[in-house]
Amino acid sequence: MNTNTPTVKNGDLLIAEPFMGDTNFERSVVLVCEHSDAGTFGLVLNQLTDIHLSDVIEEVQADLPLFVGGPVQQNTLHFIHRRPDLIDNSIRISDGLYWSGDFEQVKQAVNLGTLADQDIRFFIGYSGWSEGQLDEELVQKAWIVSRTNADFLFDTPTNEFWRGVLKRMGGEYKSIAHYPVDPRLN
Repeated sequence: MNTNTPTVKNGDLLIAEPFMGDTNFERSVVLVCEHSDAGTFGLVLNQLTDIHLSDVIEEVQADLPLFVGGPVQQNTLHFIHRRPDLIDNSIRISDGLYWSGDFEQVKQAVNLGTLADQDIRFFIGYSGWSEGQLDEELVQKAWIVSRTNADFLFDTPTNEFWRGVLKRMGGEYKSIAHYPVDPRLN
């Protein structure tokens, strides 16, 4: 791999280049949940749907929003959170950020109101890369890699996420944040 190519680790964000050309990831920010030699699993953080968790899980009474985690297996449900104290078997992604866990506990905590919507996000589908695929996309400069923390991830409004991550990175990235979706409109 090219030494100028950024390395990726669990908890990193993949920020889509402004003119990537892939409609699945236009202006997307993907959280890397698991990255290894075998491949990469991630969740798009800023593609909100009109569907709520209560629409797909009838035992849940709360109207928590669902996000499109990616184009792969959109019949699956995934979640990230910052409450391992309430959810057993959580998988640590990075400091204060967890993926998956005991879904029965999640449903119960959501229904009781002990798990607030600002502490958990639900996704249908996921983003996946086979062995070496993400590395190749990084060489092609399709993604900008950034570090994050759980507070920024959960506290930043969805519609401001792509720009917010780039602005926070500063320098040349701050100017990229202002690129129009269609450069002909500039």
